[in-house]
Amino acid sequence: MTTAYQIRPYQEHDFPAIQRLNAAEGWNQLVRLHERTQLAWQHSNVALVVEHAGDVIGYVRGMTDTQVTLYICELLIDADFRGRGLGQQLFARLHDWYPTTRIEVLASSSSESFYRGQAFRPFYGFRKSFE
Repeated sequence: MTTAYQIRPYQEHDFPAIQRLNAAEGWNQLVRLHERTQLAWQHSNVALVVEHAGDVIGYVRGMTDTQVTLYICELLIDADFRGRGLGQQLFARLHDWYPTTRIEVLASSSSESFYRGQAFRPFYGFRKSFE
């Protein structure tokens, strides 16, 4: 059994696998707004996938000004592959690319322990959706 993982830039043919991960996680708005979600991927300047045995098993999508702030829109690892340091590896890659930027993440309470384990600190924010 191979344990090799590859982190690589997102390619358009990855999108169906990303939507399968979103559906499995219950991120239904991303799935329901399929075309808008796909456009978001096309317009994001931070978009990486984690691949294992030819399958996309995780991803991170975000936006950055490359100097001050990197906003993480979504980070998701398939439930069967969590706890193997893949999220940490994604953050390490991003830090290598953008070493001077702060990373901003909006996270759910279920992922709080992961982010605290990565030395993120909580901050206060707001969100408004137009749908």
